[in-house]
Amino acid sequence: MAIDFQGRVAIVTGAGAGLGRSHALLLAERGAKVVVNDLGGAVDGTGGSAKAADTVVAEIKAKGGTAVANYDSVSDPASAANIVRTAMEAFGRVDILINNAGILRDKSFAKMEIADFDTVVDVHFLGSAYVTKAAWPVMQQQQYGRIVMTSSNSGLYGNFGQSNYAGAKTAVVGLMNALKQEGGKYGILVNTIAPVAATRMTEALLPPKLLPHLKPEYVSQAVAYLCSEACSATGDIISAGAGFYAKIQIMESEGLFFGIDAKVSIDDIAANYAKITDMAKPRGFGSSMEEVMHIAKPFVG
Repeated sequence: MAIDFQGRVAIVTGAGAGLGRSHALLLAERGAKVVVNDLGGAVDGTGGSAKAADTVVAEIKAKGGTAVANYDSVSDPASAANIVRTAMEAFGRVDILINNAGILRDKSFAKMEIADFDTVVDVHFLGSAYVTKAAWPVMQQQQYGRIVMTSSNSGLYGNFGQSNYAGAKTAVVGLMNALKQEGGKYGILVNTIAPVAATRMTEALLPPKLLPHLKPEYVSQAVAYLCSEACSATGDIISAGAGFYAKIQIMESEGLFFGIDAKVSIDDIAANYAKITDMAKPRGFGSSMEEVMHIAKPFVG
C-alpha cells in the first residue's frame, strides 16, 4: 500500500527553497497539510522576505494541496513557538516536524568571528530545539509524532572551514539521541537525515559535475518515509543523496579491559593504544546507560 499523509499536519522549516521546498511538496502531494516556514533570508541568514514561503504555498495549492505560510525565524524561542501556533490555528494539530532551516557562514576557525559561530548554532541547533520544544506537548497529547532533524556529513565526518556548522549539525544528533528516549512512550519517533544535495547552500562547495545528480528529491523520499506511519524506527541517522541511502551509527571499538581494579598507567595506554582503538569489531549502543552497563559487565556479572 502506498504511503500517504491524509489527515496529517506537517511543519517544514526552511521550506522556501532547496531541500525544505522538496520535502514540503512531496508531503503535500501525498496528502499532508503543510506549514511552509521560511524567513526568506540570504544564505548567510541576513534579510528576510515573504516571497520564498509564499511561492511554495502557491505551488502546493496549484497542485490541489493544502498549505499555509509562516515567516518566523527558528532561532528565537517566541518566533519558533509561533511556527507551531500557525499550524494549530490553521489545522488544529501537528503530526510531523522537519527541522530543515539552515544558513552558512563559512570561514576557518582561526578567522571566524564568534558572532558568526553563534548565529549558525542558533539556527541549526537551537532552532531545531526551539521548534521541537514548541511542538513536543502537542505531540505528547496526541500520542503521536514524527520529528526529523537535519544533520550533515560536515559534522559527522568533518569539513574544513565549517566548525560552526559542523558543531551544530552534530549537536542535533545528540538532541535526537535524548529525545528518542523521552518520546517513545508518547508515540513520538525522532530520526535524523544527513543529506547530500545540490541547493543554494551547497552549490558553491560541491564539484559542478556532481550537482545535476544531487537532486533534493532523492533526500525527500527518505525524509517522507521517516515522517510516515509506516516508519517504526527512532534514533536513526540516514545518509541520503543521488539515489544512495545508508544508516550512519556512532560506533565503539571492542576496546581493552585491563582487569578489575587494575593500576593503569599512561604508559599502559600508550603501549596498547592500537588495541584500544582497533575498529575491527565495532559495536553500537542504544543509550548511554547501555554503554555504561557494558563497561560495568566485568564488575556486575
